[in-house]
Amino acid sequence: MQQETETKSESPVRSGSIGSGTGGASPRQKQQLERYLNFFSSLAFSSSIVYGIMLSTVGNLAIACSLAELASIHPTAGAQYHWSYFLAPCGRRFISFFQGLVTVFSWSALVCIAPHFIGTQIQGIVVLAHPQYKLVQWRGTLLMWAVAIIPIIVNIFACRVLIGIEYAAGIMHVVFLPVTIAVLVSLAPHNLDSFVWDTFVGGLSGWKDSDVVFSIGLLGVITPLAGVDGIIHMAEEVKNAKVVVPRSMIYGTLINGVLAFAYLIAVIYCMGDYAEALLSPTGYPIIKIAYQATGSKPATYVLMAMGMLPGWIALFNGLASVTRLTWAFARDNGLPFSDFFARVDSTFKIPLRALFLVSSCIFARSFIQIGSNAAFNAILSLSKLGLYISYLIPLILLVLKRLTVPGDIPQGTFTLGKWGLTMNLIAIVFATYFVIFLPFPPTLPVTAENMNYAGPVLGFVMLFACGDWIVRGRHKWEGPTLRPYMRDE
Repeated sequence: MQQETETKSESPVRSGSIGSGTGGASPRQKQQLERYLNFFSSLAFSSSIVYGIMLSTVGNLAIACSLAELASIHPTAGAQYHWSYFLAPCGRRFISFFQGLVTVFSWSALVCIAPHFIGTQIQGIVVLAHPQYKLVQWRGTLLMWAVAIIPIIVNIFACRVLIGIEYAAGIMHVVFLPVTIAVLVSLAPHNLDSFVWDTFVGGLSGWKDSDVVFSIGLLGVITPLAGVDGIIHMAEEVKNAKVVVPRSMIYGTLINGVLAFAYLIAVIYCMGDYAEALLSPTGYPIIKIAYQATGSKPATYVLMAMGMLPGWIALFNGLASVTRLTWAFARDNGLPFSDFFARVDSTFKIPLRALFLVSSCIFARSFIQIGSNAAFNAILSLSKLGLYISYLIPLILLVLKRLTVPGDIPQGTFTLGKWGLTMNLIAIVFATYFVIFLPFPPTLPVTAENMNYAGPVLGFVMLFACGDWIVRGRHKWEGPTLRPYMRDE
């Protein structure tokens, strides 16, 4: 594979083959490159991810503001499917049912991301420490289980400490990231400004159209910002939810966008030879970049731990959020066997069966990566694709309501005022843009291994939703309710 670049000014990017910096790529190195492109397409595609993160932050902030307005009116664990029901001018039962199933499937896939990345990054660190260690997929699966088990136990036996855990995750997030940036900036040699701001690297993917390359490259940079609705699904356990939830959505998206931008700038300035990083046998270029910067394996371990720990702690509340969403949908008879999964355990005072269902999905999906990386990647991509579709449905219905009967839209504690329609339209444009390019394959030519199966998987989920509606849902689904659900039901 030959390296192709488009440069607007002088830059230190070297031409030649990808393996030129290492004397040619071995078969193992080639496999690592393919794996890297599947998971971190943005860095492989373009140094202009600087602009991608700006675009992603603006788009997700527009989405967060629009959904925050709805959250201030109806702060409920059901969130999107609840709002779609009350906004839809017709067919509201089917729309909300369809919406709910897509959202539940998407969030249950999203909670697989942290265990997977943390588990495989641990493997990458082991490779750095012991180069003779061989990356084996089933070991990654076992590490996924190890990463997930403690958050599951805490959600069962110590759910009241989740608030403290959330504070700890937030503090780590805003402390560890600046420390990591400071270490990279102070120790690593710096690339030229032109490499960071003016150089477009597009030859690694096989795509020729630079606009397509840029758009597919957004897949990685939207990951830190996806899931703006996470706090909404905890709304029924949040004090003063009509005020707290909208603020959390907006401030959280803004803070994550700023920190992600700063981190990416530091990484691109300090990454050195990106081709060498791409071919890292660890499977994670960031490990190679950190090692190149510090020249110390222990320092690299610490930097990686500072990145993984906040993500792991965030999984505690991520599980709680998905559990409440699943429980809420079952409470409204949206899931098969809803009566079973809608129960709130009288001892632990949580929807224990819904938690076990979500946890089972993590363990079941972990087996997929043993057989096929491509299939597992599809599950991970499904989470983002499904979530943006779940945002699009209520946003489109909200715009229709604004244009037809604006007086029927109640006012919540947070309102966009005269900017409401404009912000909603911006959010729809960005969400549509993301949805169009999320299913694109990351590399050409397309093979069974590098194919992005997110589209077909989501299509199957949608067909399942329609089939379940015909067989069961239309008889049992009456739409969401705001009634309190008793602990002993």
